Amino acid sequence: MATIDIKNLRKVFGDAGEQIVAVDDFDLTIEDGEFLVFVGPSGCGKTTTLRCVAGLEDVTEGSIEFDGTDVTDQRARERDVAMVFQNYALYPHMTVRKNIGFPLRLSTKQSTAEIDAKVDEVTEMLGIQQLLDQKPKELSGGQQQRVALGRAIIRDPELFLMDEPLSNLDAKLRSTMRTELQELQQDLGVTTAYVTHDQTEAMAMGDRIAILNEGKLQQVGTAEEVYRSPTNEFVAGFIGSPSINLFTADVDGDTLTGPGGFTFTLEDTALLSDKDRVRVGVRPEDLRLSSGGSMPSVVTVVEQMGNENFLYAEMGGVDLTARIESGIKPEEGTRVAFAFDEEDLYLFDSQTGEAIKTKTSETDVDYDQYVHTEGA
Repeated sequence: MATIDIKNLRKVFGDAGEQIVAVDDFDLTIEDGEFLVFVGPSGCGKTTTLRCVAGLEDVTEGSIEFDGTDVTDQRARERDVAMVFQNYALYPHMTVRKNIGFPLRLSTKQSTAEIDAKVDEVTEMLGIQQLLDQKPKELSGGQQQRVALGRAIIRDPELFLMDEPLSNLDAKLRSTMRTELQELQQDLGVTTAYVTHDQTEAMAMGDRIAILNEGKLQQVGTAEEVYRSPTNEFVAGFIGSPSINLFTADVDGDTLTGPGGFTFTLEDTALLSDKDRVRVGVRPEDLRLSSGGSMPSVVTVVEQMGNENFLYAEMGGVDLTARIESGIKPEEGTRVAFAFDEEDLYLFDSQTGEAIKTKTSETDVDYDQYVHTEGA
């Protein structure tokens, strides 16, 4: 296990004539034993950051430290890390046993019997001991993924680096493997950095989430922190499914006015004293249908999800999404109005995108009432 310190990391591709800044002024500490997820849109720099930590990419500026030791100039094989890639990178001519044991045969002087014993231990942990004599082409996607994990685990590294390892799996298997990966990481206690473009996956898996955009770190925090208190409009829009509703509104004293007749009177106007215009955000689950609502809209589509419905509507050219009860199914073209509470309102600077106001309602729960005690 290790604590990873990434300091002022900058990675530039290309020469002086044409350069691409993939990662810019990146600072982050991954705590010992933490499961940290890098997430962001394609091209945001998350995989490049991971490859710099692994030693697969040279660092243009900055440093990377493992437990206080500078490893910036060390080669990948000199760093005690194990990587799991999107394509699994299994050797097609080797059996599962040989694929998993290969790192030990390559880097240690352990005997064949010792390596086989460790392979047996790892495959039993992963539930694939019955596959030891099969080759990759005979395995399903989920089985190949477990073999790739086994090859990483057997090295007993200080750090796991995983680059979208679940992206080739179907939705149901991804959900299953997501849970298995979390349980495995908790059992092993190995510091893990995980890359995904799927924000739902990131929120479900990470102890903390690092959100990147255009090579810059936008925010680091728990799923609840980045969802409820995004540092800027980008984070608010990227985190959450369906996405937050966002639109521009004018500020007139204590009143916000916007497209399609939107109007909302604020109780707390202190933060808007010097603003003429703001960006307004409301999460889909915080909208409710109300005849006197502040957001007059026209229904465009209702998606029935079984336990709830997603209601899509249009308000003066702005698309809105609301999560509503499954029994409510207004027809296309129906005129409705949405309401929301001020505590659920997000406000962002219209120029910089920086957060002015995020959710303010408390969610602290006394979990002791739900804990089952033996014999109770």
